[in-house]
Amino acid sequence: MGNYIILAALAVIVVLAIRSGRKHLKGEGGCCGGSADTVTVEKKQLKGPKIGERIVHIQGMKCDNCRKQVEKQFNRLDGVVAEVSWKKGIAVLSLECEVSDSEISQALAWTEYTITSIEPGKG
Repeated sequence: MGNYIILAALAVIVVLAIRSGRKHLKGEGGCCGGSADTVTVEKKQLKGPKIGERIVHIQGMKCDNCRKQVEKQFNRLDGVVAEVSWKKGIAVLSLECEVSDSEISQALAWTEYTITSIEPGKG
């Protein structure tokens, strides 16, 4: 009898883990500190003309909450507006002034995300 109770409890745990895992892989789960509603990102716009663009490749983003955290950090930089895709693992930074790769890297230095490369964009 005790074995059946243990098996039933394990079955419930496995089912819950699978459901949670599916949500996480779709970016709907509450990883990285909470649900995707945890971090709010104000829509930032360039104040002047766009003079350049950088594409930043990032490892460690797993959900929309991660995207929002990364976007928020990049948008704190003066003259930068970020659009981040956690699924592609990139951030496209629109620039209205010169911003060094070092400044870009420093924006995520204290986070769990890793910048693997920074390259010039199209614009």
